[in-house]
Amino acid sequence: MPKLKIFCAIVSLYRRLQNVTFFIDFLVNFLATVLIEKIFCTSLYLKSFATKYFHVLEPPSYMTDNKQHRSFYLRLVSMIYTVTFNPALDYVVRLDKLVPGEINRINYENVMPGGKGINVSIVLGNLGHASCALGFTAGFTGSALEQLVAAHGCKTDFIHTQTGMTRINVKVKADEETEINGIGPRITTNELQRLFAQLDQLTAKDMLIISGSVPSVLPSDMYEQIMAHLSGRGIEIVVDAELDLLLNVLQYHPFLIKPNNHELGAIFNTTLTTRDEVIPYAKKLQEKGARNVLISMAGEGAVFVSEKGEVLQSPAPKGVVVNSVGAGDSMVAGFVAGWLESNNDALTAFRMGVCTGSASAFSADFATRDEVNALLATL
Repeated sequence: MPKLKIFCAIVSLYRRLQNVTFFIDFLVNFLATVLIEKIFCTSLYLKSFATKYFHVLEPPSYMTDNKQHRSFYLRLVSMIYTVTFNPALDYVVRLDKLVPGEINRINYENVMPGGKGINVSIVLGNLGHASCALGFTAGFTGSALEQLVAAHGCKTDFIHTQTGMTRINVKVKADEETEINGIGPRITTNELQRLFAQLDQLTAKDMLIISGSVPSVLPSDMYEQIMAHLSGRGIEIVVDAELDLLLNVLQYHPFLIKPNNHELGAIFNTTLTTRDEVIPYAKKLQEKGARNVLISMAGEGAVFVSEKGEVLQSPAPKGVVVNSVGAGDSMVAGFVAGWLESNNDALTAFRMGVCTGSASAFSADFATRDEVNALLATL
């Protein structure tokens, strides 16, 4: 009997030591990953160096054996990058009536960071997911843009160009809406190569989101160049672009594309108004190489066609549209957040995308986590 008690005591002590070892091991890995996540955007090369030589970003077995542990760990060590080629300061003014040729007095003004990739980064931050915004800035307006993005809690690693300045886009909201968009900086070949050097530091754990227009100072095939450059590295790439920018990258099999129904119709020279109508055309994009297709349709809702053959539809959540600018970018951010949080569950990601896009449309600002959760409860 005493021997049995001693044996049980040893087993109990061993288990306690195992738990302590687990905790210490987890704590060390946790602190290491958080430390790197805090510092790597200062230089993407630090992350690459740490991964290569210290393996601090490699998940231990007890993290990969359990689905919830793995999802949590990957949220710690992976990073989402967004690319905005031509960001801007959006100067928004409101007045009752715009009279050309006269002095007009405004009754509201606001300066916001602009650019589709930047919008995605801001919304991801609101949902609790870190990201790093890449792109090009220049001059005092570029410095102001970076400060505004940082004020939203987003990390940035913009390339500072030597000529020109980050553009200012003036949005006049009166009896009619008028926009005046700036030009943007000149981007040299060397500065463009610096972007590719940044992208070379991404690993298969990372996700890249490319969205928005390409300025005239860059090659028109920028999307293709990036996709070709990163081909075969296992990086999940999301593309949100129009017409040829989108069509020309399908050969590289992007993880996700997100046209709206009007953009999808323009590709195939047709008009698409209902959710059922967009499905066959989404599948045509898959035949051309897209893996997953997410189609936003404003008040009509959204459709998702997965690489596994799933077809998901959702009506738009009920609410009053306040500002539809950035709703599509918010849908991309919501989908990505839902995908990561659910360990790659399409339905969860789709619902999250729909509700995040709608929450932004129902608000004067971008969606918050609480607003998204409130809409999820109504679906």
